[in-house]
Amino acid sequence: MIRTVEAPPHMSAPVLAAYSYCEAITGQQARNFAYGIRLLPTPKRRAMSALYAFSRRVDDIGDGTLAPDVKAARLEDTRALLARVRDRSVDEDDTDPVAVALSHTADHFPVPLDGLDELIDGVLMDVRGETYETWDDLKVYCRCVAGAIGRLSLGVFGTEPGARGAERAPEYADTLGLALQLTNILRDVREDAEDGRTYLPADDLAKFGCSAGFDGEYPPAGSDFAGLVHFEVRRARALFAEGYRLLPMLDRRSGACVAAMAGIYRRLLDRIEREPEAVLRGRVSLPGREKAYVAVRGLSGLDARHVSRRTIRRRA
Repeated sequence: MIRTVEAPPHMSAPVLAAYSYCEAITGQQARNFAYGIRLLPTPKRRAMSALYAFSRRVDDIGDGTLAPDVKAARLEDTRALLARVRDRSVDEDDTDPVAVALSHTADHFPVPLDGLDELIDGVLMDVRGETYETWDDLKVYCRCVAGAIGRLSLGVFGTEPGARGAERAPEYADTLGLALQLTNILRDVREDAEDGRTYLPADDLAKFGCSAGFDGEYPPAGSDFAGLVHFEVRRARALFAEGYRLLPMLDRRSGACVAAMAGIYRRLLDRIEREPEAVLRGRVSLPGREKAYVAVRGLSGLDARHVSRRTIRRRA
């Protein structure tokens, strides 16, 4: 069982300022993520913002315009900063607010900081321009950049005392991260192609005649692009179904946060399934009112209760 230790209600001005900085980054750059974590109590929301701000820094290095060798060097500098956080050698008056907030989070929540090392490893794969022959190959990347974030988040959420099967909570958090990342890959297939990146497995692309890539608003001539998308959607749905088994193990507000974030992505997946070629014309997104509905549904506990009933039926 993973239990959290709530941060104290009073903290120093530098730490508060550091968390405020991280929350500002989260609100500006991660709308879906920010939508979910607003359902958390303040200490957990701040901790999640610190994790996001550090992760955003890593992602921004990988997505930037610097030369690959410079990116690699900066990622290793970020890894060195993470080592300082791990060693508890970041002072409250340090000039890096993300390091201050992350260090405070690590002091008060059992977050597995090695997950951020995995994130750096995953972004280094991007910097090297790695491609993936099979789903098993792609899973390694997804676990680094998304599964690890699921496990880090679980360190903040914790599990409910006495939750059945809680020893598998990290596994479910990891799987839910894979589901979110695969949805991201489908949503961003055109944008990634323009950046010279291909994430979908090469054997899947070949199976559906899409090996030529996606450099325009239309699928490759003679391809079964819709078949490819529907194939990957089914894979993502199976991952969501497994990862959602985490929900009954969380307290109400943590479960609502996870249900809101995952629910937004599941609805994106629905849209992509209905109109596969839309991802070649631009980024598929949800309107604010639909996100609000997903948040209310998560806060009501409907998703968690549904998963609990389904799990009980399986055991019966």
